[in-house]
Amino acid sequence: MNSADLGRRVGVPSTALFTDQYELTMVQAALKAGTAGRHSVFEAFTRRLPEGRRYGVVAGTGRVLDAVENFHFDDEMIGFLRQQQIVDEPTLEWLAGYRFSGDIWGYPEGEVYFPGSPILRVEGSFAECVLLETVILSILNHDSAIAAAASRMSAAAGGRRLIEMGARRTHELSAVASARAAYVGGFDATSDLAAGFRYGIPTVGTSAHAFTLLHDTERDAFRAQVDSLGRGTTLLVDTYDVTEAVRAAVEIAGPELGAVRIDSGDLLLVAHRVRQQLDEVGATGTKIVVTSDLDEYAIASLAAAPVDAYGVGTQLVTGSGHPTCSMVYKLVARAGAADAGADAPLVPVAKKSMGAKSSVGGRKWAARRVDEDGVAEAEVIGTGAVPEGLAGRELLVELVRGGEVVAREPLEAARERHVGARAGLPMSAMQLSRGEPVIGTEYV
Repeated sequence: MNSADLGRRVGVPSTALFTDQYELTMVQAALKAGTAGRHSVFEAFTRRLPEGRRYGVVAGTGRVLDAVENFHFDDEMIGFLRQQQIVDEPTLEWLAGYRFSGDIWGYPEGEVYFPGSPILRVEGSFAECVLLETVILSILNHDSAIAAAASRMSAAAGGRRLIEMGARRTHELSAVASARAAYVGGFDATSDLAAGFRYGIPTVGTSAHAFTLLHDTERDAFRAQVDSLGRGTTLLVDTYDVTEAVRAAVEIAGPELGAVRIDSGDLLLVAHRVRQQLDEVGATGTKIVVTSDLDEYAIASLAAAPVDAYGVGTQLVTGSGHPTCSMVYKLVARAGAADAGADAPLVPVAKKSMGAKSSVGGRKWAARRVDEDGVAEAEVIGTGAVPEGLAGRELLVELVRGGEVVAREPLEAARERHVGARAGLPMSAMQLSRGEPVIGTEYV
């Protein structure tokens, strides 16, 4: 059973109230005006990347598909809306029968994106599309922020194992979503069992300092853990004296000890000392895992250390300083008349605000232009025909057709896609120093 099947097996409750009230009041007003059914195109995009970031990572697409599929109003929800007088009776009647019946195209999960990239395109009647704004943005903004942080950490780790362990640092539901997004961005495992159950992500975990403190001596704690979990377990060695702990760990578990974990101190210095000590007593195969408020910069600083794996919590689940991607969901095109059919020509529309909040109208395509070596050099976005040189390099794929999801895939596919997408960027994308997007956005 793949991870997509696991997600469906767990089931997702109705997402209809994961929305802002003004989505519903707009529907009410549009229904009364006769414009609710006007064919419309919405796009999710960001006007800029978080400060200093070179690229973004699309994550949460699979969760968006679940949310759209499960967006419906049951009797209890309708009763709540009626009691609170959120909308009138004709609107409640319309909501009671709501199911999204339109089309969705978007960047596939794991792909990278840049300012202006039409990450998701939602098309159908105005009313059915506008209702999805809040839940789509809440998922994409959160998951893409976590995946971008994870991607930077993965690049800094240089192939060393990464473990997501931030469940105690965020909301319990956000923890599950964060583990999923981190896996897309390059992490190898999670400590969160709900994420493992729902999405099939590998889970890991052994013991905390509390387990050592529970026992009369550190040796007693190590012996209890090894007796229960085997010699391949990971022993936490910084509760008291690290040198003494490593000595006791190897004496009890033998050179077959799986790993030791270091959670405090000067990790660079301590890791070198522990590696030397392990090698001297013959535990050359015992790995070293480090934790302790790591981020991509701390991981990069440990590149020369004999570290085999990193456990990351707080900084990962908060987007390493950027917990959102500032994505927006805007109407970019609509039918010229309220009673025009879905095949009628579309009129581009766009917000013309002063400053940085303007947008570009029209139903868009996107393609990534590459140089002769296959390295990306521009994100090209247009509303007309795709230029001949970019044909076959379009980025948007069909996700929902006529209200039916057509693009479910295992989470592994998104994870593997991200590896390829990141590899196709200029090498400067991997730099942690602040800078502009690694490629520019061109409108044609």
